[in-house]
Amino acid sequence: MKLRNFNKKILGAVFTFAMLLGVGLAANVTANAQYPQYPQYPQDPYRRDRDYRRDQRRRDRDDDWRNRRGRQNDGYGNYGGSFQLRQTALNAGFNEGVKAGRDDRRRGRPYDFQDESKYQRGTTDYSSRLGDRGIYQAYFREAFSHGYADGYQGY
Repeated sequence: MKLRNFNKKILGAVFTFAMLLGVGLAANVTANAQYPQYPQYPQDPYRRDRDYRRDQRRRDRDDDWRNRRGRQNDGYGNYGGSFQLRQTALNAGFNEGVKAGRDDRRRGRPYDFQDESKYQRGTTDYSSRLGDRGIYQAYFREAFSHGYADGYQGY
């Protein structure tokens, strides 16, 4: 009787160990399938640093090529200034241009955005924290003309 209980205990322990081993292996395979890029770089620190620097140079070269073109692919010029200055001026200029264009179309006025006071000032939403006012006005006026055209056409 004691031998039979002892066999059951040993078989139970072996079965439990086999189950835990199987679950552990399955979890490891699943983790490797989800994240195959780990480890991305080899374990040798010199080689890892070299590969990282090579990849960084490649990213920098791609960024330089994009910046050398002189403009972003949004149809607006590049007059300098910070990204925040550019985006704020383009958004404000376009929105004000659409409003003015719709208003002129609704009232039956001729197409002329240069007589609009907001276009001439070009400082809507400007803050000195953004940077140079002249650069802001250049972006604002270009976006205003695009927005005015869309607004006047009924978009």
